[in-house]
Amino acid sequence: MKTALIMEGGAMRGMFTCGVMDVLMENNITFDGGAGISAGAVFGCNYKSHQPGRPLRYNLKYGRDPRFASVRSLLKTGDFYGADFCYRELPDVLDVFDRDAFSRDPMEFYVGATDIMTGEAVFHKCTDGGEEDIQWMRASASMPLVSRIVEIGDYQLLDGGIACSVPYAYMESLGYNRNVIILTQPLDYVKKKSAAIPLIRMTMRKYPAVIKAMEKRHEVYNEETAEVRRKELAGEAIVIRPPESLHISRTENDPKELVRVYRTGRKAALQKLDEIRAFLGKDSDDDTH
Repeated sequence: MKTALIMEGGAMRGMFTCGVMDVLMENNITFDGGAGISAGAVFGCNYKSHQPGRPLRYNLKYGRDPRFASVRSLLKTGDFYGADFCYRELPDVLDVFDRDAFSRDPMEFYVGATDIMTGEAVFHKCTDGGEEDIQWMRASASMPLVSRIVEIGDYQLLDGGIACSVPYAYMESLGYNRNVIILTQPLDYVKKKSAAIPLIRMTMRKYPAVIKAMEKRHEVYNEETAEVRRKELAGEAIVIRPPESLHISRTENDPKELVRVYRTGRKAALQKLDEIRAFLGKDSDDDTH
């Protein structure tokens, strides 16, 4: 049996994921592997580096810094979330990402991005939290229209959620068959076709495969979440999701809203903690509360 923590994206809905992760880390819940898409990648990497609270902390401190995220950054650099600030200065200097702990931990951590030439999801195994891993995380979270295309090797990449929002199938293909899945939308959520498709067609006209992926993204997402629900009902996976819509902007920087959504994640995880332990075969006597 191989266990994995699988994390959907959703921009600042990812504060819910952070709340869930922190409760699991505080209770010494470990996994053989993990996979994150978009915010699930850039926040989820802190599970492997053993840094509970870090994403909430830096979002609260720097969320309103124009270098972190702003229209000014978008106009100046082509990225709403400033690439140099978010993926160099922040993890290297301001709120250091513990690469040593990340490297030492045996958890295998994967991030997914979308290859804009094929419209398909591609995955990268992060091993040391170094430059290549960080660039894959950046690619995974590079939302269309407000981010530059990220080039890594032969790949041209954008947000992983375009092609795959919940990477359970990929992890299952690697043998992870006992999975805890964090979603950032409630059970009754149904994704609709994006209103931005006409703008996507215009700005991404050189990349017809990614346009096609965006056009059917809502269908793929709804199929993925339907399968996740089937697995949940069959006892094949544990799913942690918000009880209702989080009602938070994708680019939210209001500290009160970030903390509210984070606390919602903590509450959801605490309610599922015993169920998660039983599902993973963890002995609660070994856990720290």
